[in-house]
Amino acid sequence: MTKRPLLNVTKGKIAVIAALVAMMVPLFLSISAQIVNRSSVTFQPQVPLADRAAGNRVFLEHAEVLRKNDTDSFMILVNNVKFSKGPMLMFCDSCHYYAETESMEAFGNVRMEQGDTLFVYADELDYDGRPDVEIATLYADPGKKVRLINKDVQLETDVFVYDLKLDLGYYNVGGVLTDASNRLTSLEGEYMPSTKEANFYIDVHLNSRSENDTLDIFTDTLYYNTETHVAELNAPSTILNARGTIYTRQGVYMTDSDICTLSERPTIVTNQNQTLVADSVFYNHKAGYGEAFGNMVLTDTANCAQVCGEYGFYDERRDSSYVTGRALVKEFSQGDTLYLHGRQIESFIELDSVLIPADTVAGIAESVRIDTCHIIQVYPRVRFFRSDLQGVCDSMRFTERDSMLRMYVNPVVWNEGQQIFGNIIEMHLNDSTFDRARLPEFGFAAQQIEDEYFNQISGKEMIAYFVDRELRHIDINGNVEIIMYPQENDSTVNKLVKAESSFLSADFRGRTTERIKMWPETTGTATPLFMAKRSLFFLAKFKWFESIRPISPLDVFIIPDEMEEIMSSAERPVQGSSMRDSKQTLQTQLAP
Repeated sequence: MTKRPLLNVTKGKIAVIAALVAMMVPLFLSISAQIVNRSSVTFQPQVPLADRAAGNRVFLEHAEVLRKNDTDSFMILVNNVKFSKGPMLMFCDSCHYYAETESMEAFGNVRMEQGDTLFVYADELDYDGRPDVEIATLYADPGKKVRLINKDVQLETDVFVYDLKLDLGYYNVGGVLTDASNRLTSLEGEYMPSTKEANFYIDVHLNSRSENDTLDIFTDTLYYNTETHVAELNAPSTILNARGTIYTRQGVYMTDSDICTLSERPTIVTNQNQTLVADSVFYNHKAGYGEAFGNMVLTDTANCAQVCGEYGFYDERRDSSYVTGRALVKEFSQGDTLYLHGRQIESFIELDSVLIPADTVAGIAESVRIDTCHIIQVYPRVRFFRSDLQGVCDSMRFTERDSMLRMYVNPVVWNEGQQIFGNIIEMHLNDSTFDRARLPEFGFAAQQIEDEYFNQISGKEMIAYFVDRELRHIDINGNVEIIMYPQENDSTVNKLVKAESSFLSADFRGRTTERIKMWPETTGTATPLFMAKRSLFFLAKFKWFESIRPISPLDVFIIPDEMEEIMSSAERPVQGSSMRDSKQTLQTQLAP
C-alpha cells in the first residue's frame, strides 16, 4: 500500500500560535499542580484562537480530574477524557498523558472516532505521539476484542496497531474482518480505512456470507478491497465452491459477481472427476461458463479421456464445450492410447422431442417427452492414431445415444494391413472399442498382400466387424466386386481372381482371407499372374492412401499436402445429414 500523510501542515501563522499554546500548557499545568497540592480539579482548556488542526498536534479537549506528581513525567487524567488530533477524536475513562511527546496510555472504554464512519473500540491504548512515529496500539481485555468499524466493515483482533501517519491499521495475533459479502480470517492483516484496502497473511480464509454461495478461499497471502469485494491471490491458494475445487498461485476473484481470472497454470477439479489445467483461466460462476488459455489439458478420469488445446470454452448450463489450437483428444480406456486431432472440437447436448401417444384405457393423454443426447464433433482435417487403428476424414461426429462415430468427407480407416474407405463411415463403439463399421453409401476394402498385389472388395453397402481390434468379417449388399490373390499351400501367390455378384460375406484372420461367399449369381475369372495384364490388378475405384496415413501420435497434427488436396476438392455433405456448420453450432449452443 502507498504511504500517504494523514494531515497536511497548515499555514505558517496558525502553526506559530499553536506552538506558543503548546509551550504554555506544561507551564500552566505545573503551576496548577503546586497550587492545588494533589487536590482534584476540573480542567477544561479554552483556547479560542487555536486551530485544532494546527501542526497536526494532540489537544486535550476535556477531563474531569487532572493530577500531576513531581516525580512523574506524565499527568493523570480521569473521567470523560477526550483528546483530538486533526479529525481524529479519542475517548477513555483515564489516561497517562506525556505532554512533551504528545503520547499517552489510555485505560477503560477506549474509543477512537473519525467523522461518522470510522470507530475503534478497545480497553487500553498506547499512543506514541512523536512526529516521526504517531502509532497507536490498542489492546482488549481477556475474552474481548479490539473492534474497528468502518461503515459496513468490522475488524476484530486482540491487539490492533494503528499508524496515523499512514492511515493504516494492522495485527499479527489473529483477526477477523467482515463486510456485507465476506468474512476473512488470518494470523496477520492490514487495513487502510481511507482506501478500503486490506492485506492478509498466513492461514488466510475467505468465505462468503451469502446463504446461496459456498465460496471458500484458503491461502497465505490475499489482497482484498472491502468496497468492491475483490480478492487478489498471490500465493498457493485453494478455492472451493459447490462445483469443485480450484488450485492456483495467482488470481483475481470478484466475489460479488463470482468471476475469477487465474494465472500461472491453475488447476480446476470438478465434482465429476474432471481436471482442467491451463496457463490461465477465466471463470464466471454465476453465468456458468469458463475459458482456458494456453496449453489447456482437460482430463476426465471417469471416462479415461483427455482433451488438449490452446483455447477452451465450457458452458456448464448447456453442458457444451469448444476446443481449438492443436486440439487433441486422448482416449486411454483400453491401455493403448488413441490420439485424435481436428482443428476444432465441440461437445454439446442435443434435445429431441418424442411424441408419446395417448392411452385411452389407462386414461393418459398424449404428451411430449424431451430426450437429451450428448454430441461430440471434430472438424476439419481429422486424423487419429492408435497402434492398431488409424484414420482420416474431414469431419467426425460421435452420438452418445447409439454409441456411433460417424466420419464424413473421404473417410479412410486402416487396421494393420487393411484399409477401408467410402463416402461415410459409421463406427460403433462397445466399451470404447470399435466392434463394427458400416459404410452405408459405398465401401471399398483393400488388403496389401505384397508389392502391388492387393485383395480388394467393393460394394454399395459394406459392414465390417472387428474382434480384438482385428478385421474378422465383412458383409456387402449390392454391386459386389472383388479381386483376390489366393495363396497356395506354400504361401505363394500365382493367380488373380476377379468376380462380381450382388451380395458377399467374407471372413478374415490376420492377413489371410479364410472364406468368401457370393450370391445369388456370380461371374468371374481366374488368371495366372504371368498372363495377367496390370490393368486387371485393380478395381475401377481402387485407391491406396498410405501416403496420408498417420504413423505416430505426433503425426496426427501434420496434414500432408495430398490430404489437404483431397479434402479441399471433395463434395461437402448436405446440411443436416452429417456435421452442422461449426460457427452456427457454437452460436446456437451459447445463445441466451
